[in-house]
Amino acid sequence: MKSIFYLFLLMIFSFSAYAQDSSLLKMLNDSMKVHEKPFYVSGTFKATHIVNMQTIEAPGAGALNFVIQHRFGQLNSGSYNFFGLDNATLRLGLDYGISDRFAVGIGRSTYEKTYDAYVKYKLLRQTDATNKIPVSISLLGQITYYTLKYPEKPYLTDNDRISYTAQLLIARKLTRNLSLQLVPTYLHYNLVATPGDKNNIFALGAGGRMKITRRMSINVEYNYLPSGQIVSSDRHDSFSLGWDIETGGHVFQLVFSNSQSIVETQYITQTTGRWGNGDIYFGFNVSRNFNVTKKAKGSKH
Repeated sequence: MKSIFYLFLLMIFSFSAYAQDSSLLKMLNDSMKVHEKPFYVSGTFKATHIVNMQTIEAPGAGALNFVIQHRFGQLNSGSYNFFGLDNATLRLGLDYGISDRFAVGIGRSTYEKTYDAYVKYKLLRQTDATNKIPVSISLLGQITYYTLKYPEKPYLTDNDRISYTAQLLIARKLTRNLSLQLVPTYLHYNLVATPGDKNNIFALGAGGRMKITRRMSINVEYNYLPSGQIVSSDRHDSFSLGWDIETGGHVFQLVFSNSQSIVETQYITQTTGRWGNGDIYFGFNVSRNFNVTKKAKGSKH
C-alpha cells in the first residue's frame, strides 16, 4: 500500500510540475507576442504607378526616383502615322523620399504642357499574417498647371489653368503574387469647359498586380467616373493594362491604355478613347531609383 501511495504522490507531483512548466511557457510566449515588433508587408507594388494610377509605394528615405512615362499615338491611326508611333506624349517625373513614409514629387507632361507636383504620406502599413493592420493606406495630394496656349481663349488666367487632386490609396497584398488597390478620388477644377460640368468631381479607381514570374507581373487599372459630372458625350472611363519587367535597379513597364494623358486631373475626366474602336495608346513606363544619402541604402517601402 505504501508503494502505491508513494507512486500516487509522485504522479501528482509530476503532473503539477508539468502544468507549472506549461503555464510558465505559455506566459513566456504571450509576453514575447506582446513585445514583438510588427512585421510590415513590403513590395505590395514594385513601382510608384500601377499604370497611370499612383500606388501606395514611394521612395524610401533619402532615395530619388526618376520616372519616364511615354505614350505613342492611337494604334488605329493607320500606317501613315505608323500606327501611332509618329506621335507621342511624354511625362518626366522626380520623386524623393523625405522619410520612409513621406514623399514629394514633381513632373512635366507634353500633354497640354502640364506641370504637376504632389505629396504622399503612408498613413498605415499592412502587417503580416497577424492581420493587426490588414491594409496599407497612403494619402495623396496633387496640384497641376497646364501652360498650353489657346489663341481662341485669351481670357484664360493662371488660376483658370490650375486643378487639384486628393486621393485615398487603399491597398492589400493578398498573397505573394497578388495585390489589389482601391482609390477614392476627389478632383477640383478652377475652370471647367461648359456650364454643365462640375468643378468638384468624385471618382473611384481600382487596380491590381499579379506576379507571373519572379521578375514579371501583369497590372490592370480602371477609373470609374459616375455620370452627371461631365456633360461631354465623347469621354469614357480610363482602362489600362501594363506588363511589368523588373531588372535590378529599375522597373520597365509596357502599357496599353485608352488614355493619352498621364496625370490624374486629365486621364480620369478627359479620356476620349474607346477600346472597342481601337483607340488604344501603346507606351511604356520606366522608373529608376537612386540612393542619394547613406540612409537610403537601408530604407524600405
